[in-house]
Amino acid sequence: MPYCKNCGNEASEESLYCPKCGKPIEAVAGPTLAHWGERFVAWLIDIVILGAIMVPLRFFMSVAWPGYNFAPVLPVWIPFVDFGLSNIAYFLYWTFMEGLYGRSIGKIIMRTKVVRVNGEPMDLAHAALESLGKAFILPIDCILGWILHAPRRQRIFNYLSETVVVKA
Repeated sequence: MPYCKNCGNEASEESLYCPKCGKPIEAVAGPTLAHWGERFVAWLIDIVILGAIMVPLRFFMSVAWPGYNFAPVLPVWIPFVDFGLSNIAYFLYWTFMEGLYGRSIGKIIMRTKVVRVNGEPMDLAHAALESLGKAFILPIDCILGWILHAPRRQRIFNYLSETVVVKA
């Protein structure tokens, strides 16, 4: 199904105009949105790759600095929110990979990419905003996205950063 490049809304094939913003579909048809399953597998691949890098790094740090504390950077307990050192690494990874290339390693393997809904290329600012939810509050980000933005398959931080994930 095409999606509207103006507002990101998914439109049916027979629609002449976007049901949300009213732009003609012929002028705004675009690539196919990636499914939630494809996005989950891409995220899982990224987590496994970064985890494989971070486990030896944590081991080295615990040997080099025996008193080093691996507790979260912000010692605040909020359900489904994590501000640990590994989350900062995930945030930086997704921000730079998706901001510079539009894709992380997981997205490359799954043949998906992040694009802006208006058709402009990704940049670091939009990638940083989009990555905040994925790195620090993913359960809340996904659940609210599934409820509020299901037709466009956007997490809350995809909506806020005006991005969508499409098949490459």
